[in-house]
Amino acid sequence: MVADKVEINIKAGKGGDGLMSFRQEKYRAKGGPDGGNGGNGGSIIFVSSHNTNTLGNYRTKRLVKADGGKSGGTDRKHGKSGDDVLVKVPGGTSIFLGGEGLIELTEDGQQLVAAEGGRGGFGAAPLVSDAA
Repeated sequence: MVADKVEINIKAGKGGDGLMSFRQEKYRAKGGPDGGNGGNGGSIIFVSSHNTNTLGNYRTKRLVKADGGKSGGTDRKHGKSGDDVLVKVPGGTSIFLGGEGLIELTEDGQQLVAAEGGRGGFGAAPLVSDAA
């Protein structure tokens, strides 16, 4: 089915939580912090594509949502970042946000980051000062 006008809601992914963790080793009283940072959330990116000629895919799909970042782990492990979601639209598509015109995607491959994913949180390990 051909559609030339659709309204969708978009939601970027939130950043993952940093981990507040301390190393626990036998015979070592003060092991120090070892919690890793959280991963970044995924973004929503509109991409103009000459292979797409309709917005019909988004007539029934009203919410486009990106994955959130994963939490940090022990041993200074960083959380996995969420994947970006590419929304392919035909050339000449105008993107509106809250009734205001943002941009018209005219050239093939032109991109618009409509919703940027959240930053991951800091874990315990990166917050250690070297002065101690």
